[in-house]
Amino acid sequence: MRRRTTTLVTLVAAAVAAGIAVPALAATSSSGVPTAGPADTPGSGQSVIDWNRQLISILGAPNVQPGTVHPTRSFAMLQAAEYNAVVSITHAAPAYRSAVPAPSGARPDAAADQAAHDVLVALYPSMHAGLDTQLSGELAGMPDGQAKQDGVGVGAAAARQMVTLRSSDGSSAAAAPFVAGTAPGDYRQTPPKFPAPMYTGWGSVTPFLLDNANQFSPAAPPPVSSAAYATALNEVKDLGRDSSTTRTPDETVAGKFWSASPVWNTWNQVAQQLTADRHASLAQATGVFSAMDLSLADTTIAMYNTKYQDHVWRPVTAIQLGATAGNPGIVGDPTWNPLTPTAADPSYPGAHSALSEAAATALTAFYGAHQAVAVTSAADPGVTRSFDSLAAAADEAGLSRIWAGQHTRIDHQAGQQLGGQVARLVLGDLHQPTTG
Repeated sequence: MRRRTTTLVTLVAAAVAAGIAVPALAATSSSGVPTAGPADTPGSGQSVIDWNRQLISILGAPNVQPGTVHPTRSFAMLQAAEYNAVVSITHAAPAYRSAVPAPSGARPDAAADQAAHDVLVALYPSMHAGLDTQLSGELAGMPDGQAKQDGVGVGAAAARQMVTLRSSDGSSAAAAPFVAGTAPGDYRQTPPKFPAPMYTGWGSVTPFLLDNANQFSPAAPPPVSSAAYATALNEVKDLGRDSSTTRTPDETVAGKFWSASPVWNTWNQVAQQLTADRHASLAQATGVFSAMDLSLADTTIAMYNTKYQDHVWRPVTAIQLGATAGNPGIVGDPTWNPLTPTAADPSYPGAHSALSEAAATALTAFYGAHQAVAVTSAADPGVTRSFDSLAAAADEAGLSRIWAGQHTRIDHQAGQQLGGQVARLVLGDLHQPTTG
């Protein structure tokens, strides 16, 4: 599926660019006349929020998520299956890959619930009992009958299709052991615990919508011997140190806040907040979450592909080793430590920057360029980060990694470029509103 251009999408794009929030389209009949139904009832998107919350809860349980499988894959499978279950019935938007057969009159809400349940059971069979209970509760609120039964069948088919599509995507393949380099700039394990690198083979996983993981690869970073790298590293050395006296108190709070929870969880919770506050319909909610989580999943694949192609060392390594970088602009400090522990993967591009830009780009397409948002995290209770736009939230998420001593501005800018490009492709492929 490639990008498509229609008059409608062009008009929507213009509206979003002007800062006007655009609601998802209502379902239409074969004659083109809008029709009302369960997919378009205000507030009917709550079930989508409920399943999304359930996935976050599952991911927080110990020893449930395979350590080599990135969680963004699960979010994308869940949300795309729900989306496909709904649009296979309403025909209001293009399906992801292809629609499943749907009898006339099938209930899209029953379809979405069954699809969500079945995908999560396939991914997390040990959580079957709780997922069964949630499904029973969701379906109990719908009148029994053929429409409900047919919707359940459509949802089950959408889930089977999704699980089959991803069954051979390479996510279960064992990655080759990572061998650290020894040349200046080569990534190596980081103090204090020197953990093994994570997701070393994730760049080889089949993307959901990208043609390949290299499709939007950022340009190679400047060499560590360059003046540009020295400037970027010295910024981190100054601002990102655990005992920095130049980092502002608010930057310290932000650095710790965005490090507290997985950033993909944080952005899914932002989407939960927005869809709940807007009393989103089922059609709207499945559109929002599928666009965002497909963007996050493909950005993650592309990002790790680049990380392990360029394998750039982390700031803590460069600063502590100093002169071994072969750069007169870098003065080493073996006592230097970052504000927060360094993640176990190469530095370029920045994950928070890439994933936050992807999420914000997708959400802005639905809610406009001036959507205010307050971001909280259960892992950092009592802290709320407030922004006048989703783009501002994404920018702080990326910059926070400089303040936390994790990344350089070079990593941040490359990540933002990558995440934005991926999200715009996903929005185009799904005919969702886009800023272009």
